[in-house]
Amino acid sequence: MIFSRTRVWPLLGLLAVSAAQAEETAVQAPSDTNWTSYNENVNGQRFVNLNQITPANAAQLGEVCRLKVDETGAFHTGILEIDGLLYFTTATDTLAVDATNCRVRWRHHYETEDPSGTPLKVNRGVAYANGVLYRGTLDSRLLAIDMASGKTLWQYQVGEPQQGEFFSSAPQVYQGLVIVGAAGGDWGTRGRIMAFDAKTGREVWRFYTIPRGDEPGADSWHDQQSAQTGGGGSWSTYTLDHASGEVFVPVGNPTPDLLPHLRPGDNLYTDSMVVLDAATGKLKWYHQLLSNDGQDLDLGAAPMLYYNSRGERMVALGSKDGYVYGINRENQQRVFKTPVTTIKNGGVRANSTGVEICPGPLGGVEWNGPAFDRSNKAIVVGSVDWCAIETAEEGFKFKPGQFNLGGTFKFSDVARGWVTSLDADIGAVRWKFETPGPMVSGIVPTAGGVIFAGDMKGNFFALNAADGKELYRSQTGGAMAGGVISYNRKSRQYVAAVAGNVSRLTFGVTGSPTLLIYALGGNGKGGAAPVAAAPAATSLANASGAEIYGKICANCHGGNGEGVNGPALKGLATRMDEAMTIAWIKDPTAKKPGAMMPKLYPEPLSEQAVKNVAAYVQGLK
Repeated sequence: MIFSRTRVWPLLGLLAVSAAQAEETAVQAPSDTNWTSYNENVNGQRFVNLNQITPANAAQLGEVCRLKVDETGAFHTGILEIDGLLYFTTATDTLAVDATNCRVRWRHHYETEDPSGTPLKVNRGVAYANGVLYRGTLDSRLLAIDMASGKTLWQYQVGEPQQGEFFSSAPQVYQGLVIVGAAGGDWGTRGRIMAFDAKTGREVWRFYTIPRGDEPGADSWHDQQSAQTGGGGSWSTYTLDHASGEVFVPVGNPTPDLLPHLRPGDNLYTDSMVVLDAATGKLKWYHQLLSNDGQDLDLGAAPMLYYNSRGERMVALGSKDGYVYGINRENQQRVFKTPVTTIKNGGVRANSTGVEICPGPLGGVEWNGPAFDRSNKAIVVGSVDWCAIETAEEGFKFKPGQFNLGGTFKFSDVARGWVTSLDADIGAVRWKFETPGPMVSGIVPTAGGVIFAGDMKGNFFALNAADGKELYRSQTGGAMAGGVISYNRKSRQYVAAVAGNVSRLTFGVTGSPTLLIYALGGNGKGGAAPVAAAPAATSLANASGAEIYGKICANCHGGNGEGVNGPALKGLATRMDEAMTIAWIKDPTAKKPGAMMPKLYPEPLSEQAVKNVAAYVQGLK
């Protein structure tokens, strides 16, 4: 019998059940704990064996400290906690911060070498191994950073930014290999997962998520030429099973997103969980959730590995299609498929007049996936309840390196979220908790019977794991789109979270990118004294219009103004003069109440910053 922290290989039925249960229900936690991977452990469970915070005392939570990390921008990062330091990222920077008082140890800034080809300005975190941190960049570089000093150890270009590729995923490390995938499928890139030598940065293997030629799965693209339009991007993180030597990869949608008739067939391996040999990159098996997807409903979040009550190896998947899936890893069969948000017109093809789709392309389970509540044998997941009208484009022509949606989205004015607890054996809903804003953040179940999470309207929650009742709520002041973690330092349980996101899923609040730390007996419900951050390389006070656009606007309007879920800005000068553009930026809701575009004036954008970015977008051709 082989044991590890996250895996048990069952040999006999009864023995397997008891061994798995013993491993997953141990309650004695060490005095200090670490959170060493994006989802705590490489199995993706996010469960922490800490019980200082309970349903009886969670109302006594409060802020210990908060750290303003930047003025504005996308803030999706996961958080690592290793030996008392927190490690996390912005689109360009990597920080090391004291896990008990928010004080900055070091800040590493990456100056983008090839800024013209970066469609989305976002990063979701680092991987850690043997004193080194690994991360991707906006312009397709892979970095190795010394975690003690914050100095670059090596840096290599591993993708093609001019074709729309970027590396937003938090990598994983397996036996000396750094595993990471390329994002940018919507720009027509060919998705791929790669492994690099952790010491030298040398590429060891690659696996293409869009097979061509004689590669297995290529015949699922009935028109072989349609595979040239790409897709299958990778944009969150990955899950590892060290015992079996497998890496579990979530794969995004095919391109063009809304025109499935142009790419007949199942379109492997898009919208799939792909399981690869972590040492060689060879395909072991896969499970496709949607074939020939025409609604932009990726599998974006990392799979979660667990054991059911019979000791069988399972994997849970949360998808943008609004469902949570349970797959038996023993026979690779689907056990359950449970909706966790509003479902309407699933699989219906968009047309020229528009079709309402629920969830829309920013709905369902986004980049933070299911967690495992071991105490209750439950899967806990956050989801976005947000519909959209999808309209197909007539006369579509593929444009390499540009946004190839194949139509338009018009989002509903109402968006909310859910935290849902499901029976891990059969997928039945145990309870649901409605959140005021879309639910995107990481979720943390604990041995104390409390679940931590946060929504895009800036609410940080503590919920009762038994019934989903709210135990504590604090307004962070910014949209929560990234990591929430919990750890123990010097006999005190802490919860760290990030808030202040401005990007495609911003809804209701924005705020500045901020790290917050909570504990029992903290400074009440918010309002902890901020800690001075190491300054960002470029402040908005002296930034050019292009710099401001890249930091704030590109995530919605595209790196070159081509439009993503915000309107295209190319040729704006023919529709709106500079004075009108300034007025629109200052108050996006003046002519359209409920507009998705956040209000950024007078903070963080000053009068001069608004004029600078208005002049820049007026010049987009």
